[in-house]
Amino acid sequence: MKRIDRSVRTRPASRGAVQTVAAGGVEAVLDIVEMGARGDALAAGEDGPIYVPYALPGERVRAKVTGGRGLPLVIETPSADRVAPPCAHFTRCGGCQLQHWADEPYLAWKRDEVVRALARRGLDTDVDPIVVAWGEGRRRAAFHAQRVGRTVRFGFIERGGARIEPINACPVLAPALADALPRLRELSEAFAPARGEITVQCLATETGLDVAIKGAGRPSGFDRGRLESAARIAEQLDLARLAFDGETLVARRAPMVTIGPARVFPPPGAFLQATLEGERVLGDLVRAALIGSERVADLFSGVGTFALRVCDFAETHAVEGDAEMLAALKKAADAVGGLRGVSIEKRDLLRTPLAALELKRYESVVFDPPRSGAKLQAEQIGASRARRVAAVSCDPATFARDVKVLVDAGFVLKRVTPVDQFRWTPHVEVVGVLER
Repeated sequence: MKRIDRSVRTRPASRGAVQTVAAGGVEAVLDIVEMGARGDALAAGEDGPIYVPYALPGERVRAKVTGGRGLPLVIETPSADRVAPPCAHFTRCGGCQLQHWADEPYLAWKRDEVVRALARRGLDTDVDPIVVAWGEGRRRAAFHAQRVGRTVRFGFIERGGARIEPINACPVLAPALADALPRLRELSEAFAPARGEITVQCLATETGLDVAIKGAGRPSGFDRGRLESAARIAEQLDLARLAFDGETLVARRAPMVTIGPARVFPPPGAFLQATLEGERVLGDLVRAALIGSERVADLFSGVGTFALRVCDFAETHAVEGDAEMLAALKKAADAVGGLRGVSIEKRDLLRTPLAALELKRYESVVFDPPRSGAKLQAEQIGASRARRVAAVSCDPATFARDVKVLVDAGFVLKRVTPVDQFRWTPHVEVVGVLER
């Protein structure tokens, strides 16, 4: 028997929808018809859909409705798929929106979002079952800290607001990060400014936590007391490295992650996939799509999630806008014997995409742009001589848009695989394989 989520009050169904004027909005009983793309449930309203957070399809909800949004007050008829959320911060913290939904319908909904995004672009193709890539939890997280009176708030930004929800525990974090929360709070208390806030970016690496703080100033401007405090806390936390605004203050060990056959030493604040399992799944899908290629262009390469997984069978050209991440990729590849070779190029591909003529020597391309997608780059890939493409995205809508550009250029979408590494959120990764 499924447990019922009591974070929102539940009671037996009423005999009909009622509306009464209430302070700050209209109180109404709403029938939830589906889940929206951003994780809010949808009910039909006279002037359009009403978005209701923390409700589920099939539920009847009494809510206070203001401006097309409903604040749930009572779950009149709870869904059989409603479960008890595992986190005490749920509904306040902005990190997770869907802890109240059972895994099976939640995962089916994420896959359906990919199907719907493709259909809106007229792309009729089979979509693989979603691959669960939660692993042991997120190895990468960005916390926020702000001084409020004599105390410092440390945690995640609340949903739909700007306040920081203090976090004592988090079920989506990898153990190395979850266990470090108390000391990370202490670190934030030492460096939060009198005004404004700092961001504490953390990455759990194989050699320890890599912490990069933004907004506290550079160490060159710290007094002796601050320097000693940073060194002491880094020792207590057993940090691999502690950096401030891109400048390393404490380097006790070089932070290291393994990607394919290579050992990568990322720069402070470098982007990596959120979970180790997510990186492995995405990397394996891309490798399988491109294996047999002689020359591959890896666009938006980062520190080499894909380049370092294909360079054993293909000459690989990695293009990325961050010089430090490129340098880490190149150093890692050069340290491994027997690879076909990796060349690098620093370039802002969103502003200046690699042109079709520049792509002429690459038979295969992988591109993994930011959430906004890479329509201009997709157009150049479509005009190139590339025969095979692995398209990776963290947004189904922009994925479908960019893939449609390639299909219109003569590519056939052979396979689409959704991947869930952001548990209990509306975010879903997608890998598409195209050939012509």
